[in-house]
Amino acid sequence: MEIISAESPFAFPPCAATIGCFDGVHRGHRYLMEQVHREAQARGLQSTLVTFPVHPRQVMQSGYYPQWLTCLPQKKDLLQQEDADYCILLPFTHELSLLSARRFMELLHVRFNVQALVIGYDHRFGHNRSEGFEDYCCYGKELGMEVIHAQALEEDGLSISSSLIRNLLKEGDVARANRYLGYRYYLDGQVVSGYQVGRKLGFPTANLQPSCPDKLVPKEGVYAVYAYVEGKRYAGMLNIGSRPTIGNGTERSIEVHLIGFEGNLYQHALRVEFMQYIREEQKFEGIEALIAQLQQDKATIIRLLG
Repeated sequence: MEIISAESPFAFPPCAATIGCFDGVHRGHRYLMEQVHREAQARGLQSTLVTFPVHPRQVMQSGYYPQWLTCLPQKKDLLQQEDADYCILLPFTHELSLLSARRFMELLHVRFNVQALVIGYDHRFGHNRSEGFEDYCCYGKELGMEVIHAQALEEDGLSISSSLIRNLLKEGDVARANRYLGYRYYLDGQVVSGYQVGRKLGFPTANLQPSCPDKLVPKEGVYAVYAYVEGKRYAGMLNIGSRPTIGNGTERSIEVHLIGFEGNLYQHALRVEFMQYIREEQKFEGIEALIAQLQQDKATIIRLLG
């Protein structure tokens, strides 16, 4: 796949395309992309994805705070694994937000040579998103662009969507979120200095500062994770929260104990993949009770991950 800025002078070949934010590039998105690829092949066209570097709501709503499943570099890495020929990065501007659905379709047709537009099952576009699929079909006939309604990917009686996955992560259900994503939800970042409390308890931890500040952090609590350092994988015990038993502030931290690791992780790059929610963060009566629970958590995670 070739990822191209919409501002590039590139002359796009005739294509079948779809539009979306594709946050998370989950199984529902990949099912849509497979449909685009199939429709393109059937018509002798190239397949194209049109996405936005910035979420439209960040332009439309001042003060909107996104909770990404993937920030832009991560999304581009995942999109590169798909079969589409091109991915167009279209900046979502205030001017673009004012275009009617017909004017937007005309832009796709004229600027990007879109001959067939595959529309997601719940996707709406155009100013105020007031028009629907039947309107898009009418505009397509006027413009000489075929309009195709995509099918949703359903599982457990639900359509797989970014919103569904976000809600599962906020509930701590990372196992189910991973199933819908088609990969393990992860956080990338750098190890920064912390309070060094874990080392004193016999459980040294790496304090992770995510590289993408707008990426969604799952529900507070203890998780079984895989942690990657310099290409090597470790089972890990990760805590998201404010360490209430220790009482050193209310600021949320993301700390992970790498089982079997020896060394200094400070300033190292680190990736953690969420595997299973273990328990809520809680305040214990004292340090000894906390240590006993950490030992139990570690044993549970070793059983889960080996």
